[in-house]
Amino acid sequence: MSIPPEGAVPPAPATAVLPVAGPGLPPELPPSPYRSMSDAERSALWRRRLHEAEAGLTRFLVSRGDEVHLTDWFALQSAVFADLPEEGSAGAPEWQRVFFRGQALMERFLVSRYGEPVLAEWARSNAEVHREVEPDYGRGAADPMHRLARQAELYGSDYEFDEDHSTGRGPAEHSALTITHCAIWDYREQARRSGVRLTLASPCTYCTEAVSSNIRAKGFRPAVRLLSGPTGHGCRWEASAPSDSDPRQEA
Repeated sequence: MSIPPEGAVPPAPATAVLPVAGPGLPPELPPSPYRSMSDAERSALWRRRLHEAEAGLTRFLVSRGDEVHLTDWFALQSAVFADLPEEGSAGAPEWQRVFFRGQALMERFLVSRYGEPVLAEWARSNAEVHREVEPDYGRGAADPMHRLARQAELYGSDYEFDEDHSTGRGPAEHSALTITHCAIWDYREQARRSGVRLTLASPCTYCTEAVSSNIRAKGFRPAVRLLSGPTGHGCRWEASAPSDSDPRQEA
C-alpha cells in the first residue's frame, strides 16, 4: 500500500476475492499459537488497545492546538472509562465491551468535529503510543504480524500466517498474515443490534489506517489488500523492512 502525502486522504484499498479451497492451493497451515491465549492475556491486550487509542487521542488533540471545549472532552473521557470492570475479576468479554464502546465514542467525537479524514491522523498519533507500549520481540517484520494475529484472535477471526521467516534465522525482513474471515464485522453487527451507535460504514476505514500506522511506527513498510468471498470479509497484510533506496516512512 503506497503512503499518501501528509494530510492527504488515502483511497480505500482495493478488494480482491478470497480463494476457496481446491487443487493447486497451498496446504493448510498449522493453527495459530494464539488460539490458546488465556483469558488474562486477552484482557490485557484489550486494555492495552484502549490505552493506545485514548492516549493517542489525547496526544492528537494537544498537537492540533485547537480550542477543544474541555467540558465535552471531559465528558468523553468519563464515558470511555465508565463502569470499568475490576481488573482481577472481569473476563476478556467485559474488557472487549469497554474497548468497543470507547472506540465507537472516540470515532464519533472526532468525525463529528473534524470529519472522517481525520481518522488517519488519529491513527498515526495512536501509533506513536503503540511504538512505546508494544514490546519488540526480536522477530523483525514478524513482530507486527504477530500483534495483528493476537488482535484478530480477540475477535475470533480466522487467519493464517505465511511461513514464519523469523524462526531460527534471525529477524525477518518480510512477514505476512491473511485474515480469511474478519469477525470484527460480526461483532459490529451484534453491537449495532444491541443499540451501539456506529460512526463508520465499514471497520476497514479506520482499521487499515491504524494497522498500517502501527507497522510504520515499528520501522517497517506496510501493504494491505482487502478480500471478500465465500468466507466473508478478510484482508492480507504484509510488513517489510525498507530497502536502502526507500525513505523510512514516518507514522
